[in-house]
Amino acid sequence: MSNQNSGRKMDRKNFIKISGLSTLALTLGTRGLPVDFLTSTAEAKTQDETKLKFNPNGKFKIVQFNDTQDDERIDRRTIQLMEKVLDTEKPDFVVLNGDNIAGGCDTALEMKQAINNVAQPMEKRGIKWAITYGNHDEDSTPNSGLNEKDMLKIYMSYKYNMNQPGEKDITGTGNMNLLINDSKGEKAAFNLWLLDSGRYAPKTIAGQDFEGYPTWDWLRMNQVKWYYETSKSLEKRFDRKIPSLMFIHIPLWEHRFMWYGSVDGRTAANHETAVKKHNIVGERNEDECPGPFNSGMFSAILERNDVKGVFCGHDHINTYSGNYYGVLLGYGGSAGFGTYGLSGAEKNRLRGARVFNLDESKEGVLTETHMVFAKDYGIDLTANDQSIDPAPLKESVKA
Repeated sequence: MSNQNSGRKMDRKNFIKISGLSTLALTLGTRGLPVDFLTSTAEAKTQDETKLKFNPNGKFKIVQFNDTQDDERIDRRTIQLMEKVLDTEKPDFVVLNGDNIAGGCDTALEMKQAINNVAQPMEKRGIKWAITYGNHDEDSTPNSGLNEKDMLKIYMSYKYNMNQPGEKDITGTGNMNLLINDSKGEKAAFNLWLLDSGRYAPKTIAGQDFEGYPTWDWLRMNQVKWYYETSKSLEKRFDRKIPSLMFIHIPLWEHRFMWYGSVDGRTAANHETAVKKHNIVGERNEDECPGPFNSGMFSAILERNDVKGVFCGHDHINTYSGNYYGVLLGYGGSAGFGTYGLSGAEKNRLRGARVFNLDESKEGVLTETHMVFAKDYGIDLTANDQSIDPAPLKESVKA
């Protein structure tokens, strides 16, 4: 997570946005949109709609898109990448794993347009999907007036979205788990944990600031406890532990420990040893950016022994994964062309998505994961802005 924030100067993109706003509003008005169109509410989903199920061949595929991170005038290549990945991989489920939108949305209308941009690739293809939140999703809240709970209602209003309001009385928005039934639809074969890893650390704790420490957020103990207790409850319900994947936006400290095979060592030799020990593949082009405290989540995962992998985003130019004491830890990279990437002409080289293949007949069910990249699909990687007008909004996003 580079310190390059999403604040923008009066560039070509914002000039077009401001000058065309009144025309855009007029155009939408003539489409017959209802007066309360900006206060979208989620409709209750039927039991069948909320079920995920392995295919008749016993397989299930998940795609993780991370850090699409743009406003209502999204870079066209972000959508192109999403569509190419979906059409090629044909996943059964998609996770938008935080920083789905960014600062730059000046109204509630623009916020909804930004959300609609990243929802449409799955909606048009009838692919079920869900989101987690990152540290930038509320960057537009001061101007738009919509916070994470408001945004979640919008996400949930889409036909194929699988989000739920989330657990009450724990930190964050939309914390939940999703069970995937076996190919016969008779019992749970796999589970997905979707957690809100927060935004930023408070300014002070006990009168002490965080100067010299990371200032991002961390999973709180009540979230760790919720995972732990829910995991035990699922084991009791199904008389066995249900293998699972966990998606969070901000990495754990253990991501960094794994890369170096050490808590304190930070040398090339440390990493060389770690590659062999932890089977690390992929790139690390910026320091991991966890919060100032270790959440204890990894310790809970080791104790429960049901989570097969923890995957994050946040640090756009990291794409690595490895096996850290029996648990895969990794990154999804950045799918968004409108946010920071590598330096210079290489800015967009690592834009991509992560794919997970599941097989209900295999021990642990998760058989492999790998990255796919925009360059694999012949997408233009030029380091420039290719923002487009927002996609049209429909009167009702539910069938």
